[in-house]
Amino acid sequence: MAEEAVGRTLRDVAIGDEATVRRLVGSGPIKRHIMDMGITKGAVVRVRKVAPLGDPLEVTVRGYELSLRKSEAECVLVD
Repeated sequence: MAEEAVGRTLRDVAIGDEATVRRLVGSGPIKRHIMDMGITKGAVVRVRKVAPLGDPLEVTVRGYELSLRKSEAECVLVD
């Protein structure tokens, strides 16, 4: 990750809870991949399930069910 994540990330959100995306950190292909999935500033993300070892995270964004790796979830700062 190019920038250090400061604050609460998507990885810290409990299963069943929702969070609003504050901003994305990092750059390059990971950030582009996250944005291509529709996870952008202001989007509401609901964590549906987390694999036993924490990778992947299954989330719902804008009505779509998606899977994120831990490294991607750490790039999403939430409120």
